[in-house]
Amino acid sequence: MGHGAIRTLMIGGALAAGASALLAGCGAAAGGGGNSATTCGDAKQAYEKYIGGVRAVSAADAAQWRQPTEQLAANLSGLADKASDAKLKNTLKDQADKLRAAAGTVAAGDVEQLNAALAAAPGALGTACH
Repeated sequence: MGHGAIRTLMIGGALAAGASALLAGCGAAAGGGGNSATTCGDAKQAYEKYIGGVRAVSAADAAQWRQPTEQLAANLSGLADKASDAKLKNTLKDQADKLRAAAGTVAAGDVEQLNAALAAAPGALGTACH
């Protein structure tokens, strides 16, 4: 097993661990009123769909992770546009921006930005959704 294969396996494990923490921290809550509960629930579903998609992609081919990451960013951006709560709107926009930036680097096998975005998401969304 070459260095690249070991690195890719480590990347896949890190994403799986980050994904588990993400879903644990992104519970749908009442939020700031308006459509916040629905928007938070939709954000959690978007992350669940993303995690399911990434798990289906081979850890040996990080380039295939770009499209699901870009799709998650687009989904979160769309939710931000619909969010009635300013804090939730800003949080979703921030997460979408971080994921868009990470999508470019993950295609090259560098998951540092993606790991950082996924690690920050539970706290950020948890705060905005509670």
